[in-house]
Amino acid sequence: MVEYIGKNHVLFFFYPKDFTFVCPSELHAFQAKLADFEARGCKVVACSTDTEESHWAWLNTPKFSGGIQRVTYPIVADTTKMISDTYGVLAGEYNYYMDGKFVANGPMIVYRGLFLIDKEEKVMHQLVNNLPLGRNVDEALRMVDALPFFEENGEVCPANWTKGDQGMTASFQGVLNTFR
Repeated sequence: MVEYIGKNHVLFFFYPKDFTFVCPSELHAFQAKLADFEARGCKVVACSTDTEESHWAWLNTPKFSGGIQRVTYPIVADTTKMISDTYGVLAGEYNYYMDGKFVANGPMIVYRGLFLIDKEEKVMHQLVNNLPLGRNVDEALRMVDALPFFEENGEVCPANWTKGDQGMTASFQGVLNTFR
């Protein structure tokens, strides 16, 4: 992901575990729309706390067998769980030692976190779902459309805004006008 920062917007998403039920549906859904993200200058990167070996096995397992074969975007193995903790999506019970390391008091897994990061490394959108609730990839694309619209026009995107809609001027007067 480091190679994209400063050059592209990044859609960084976390998923709970390899070889599960909802997770492959999400990874395949992001792959199905990958060209749409890339056409908008946005790189997609996934992350879980599983190992590199688990990711590799899952990437080599066919879709009909529950795998994610043919997924081409990067998948990060956050085996230390530090990335997940930094983004606030690490579930489970754990404590930190004074040396900065932590110990788990049970299983540690990530929530379904999604972060849209601009070229300045600022998180512009975040969404965190609990484990059983899958995401809507079209909503992620809508947010990817909203970010450059804001950056280029300086206008904010109201509720249900989609590409091609008008934005709103972010001023106190603009706020007053919306209530008249």
